[in-house]
Amino acid sequence: MEEFFLKISNYSKLTPEAQLAWEQILKRKEYTKGSFLVKAGDTARTVAFVSRGLFSQYALAEDGSVFIKRFFSEGYFAASTTSLLSKTPSATTIEALEPSITWEYDFEEFKALTRKYQDIATFYIHYMELHWIIEKEPEEIGFRQCTAKDRYEDFIKKYAHLAKRIKKHHIASYLGITPTQVSRIFAAKK
Repeated sequence: MEEFFLKISNYSKLTPEAQLAWEQILKRKEYTKGSFLVKAGDTARTVAFVSRGLFSQYALAEDGSVFIKRFFSEGYFAASTTSLLSKTPSATTIEALEPSITWEYDFEEFKALTRKYQDIATFYIHYMELHWIIEKEPEEIGFRQCTAKDRYEDFIKKYAHLAKRIKKHHIASYLGITPTQVSRIFAAKK
């Protein structure tokens, strides 16, 4: 749990009362490889802080191909955010790619804490601003303007810690290219 509150401190300093209140809604969970945090069609209810392991968030195209939206490794918060906020079925699935351990909290209980504790509300605002607005726009623009090679190089820079942990077909799915293209880019780098 210590790493959870260490991460929170990057966004907001919590009072002891706020931290204790948050601790009371945290639950430790373990996932086996291939198990799900949330499945497409289910309504998400929790946010999971990844303490150990790796998850991918993906959607299926009509042809059955997989489109990976995000990877969540240690130190990241994993959730189907749109489902949480809208209280509607998730369009994506979040699956463990490795055995994983998380610290999870019910989103509605968390929202109640944001109304009671200003420091928890500050965390929530700062987290959302940074990760869902500031970081997201350049990434979206890059996906539209950059070549497959540029997107691959950006992925390796941004997610160097994942490059050896995930398979090439996962990288290809995230980048919106074929595994063959990833192999060609990888071979050209040698």
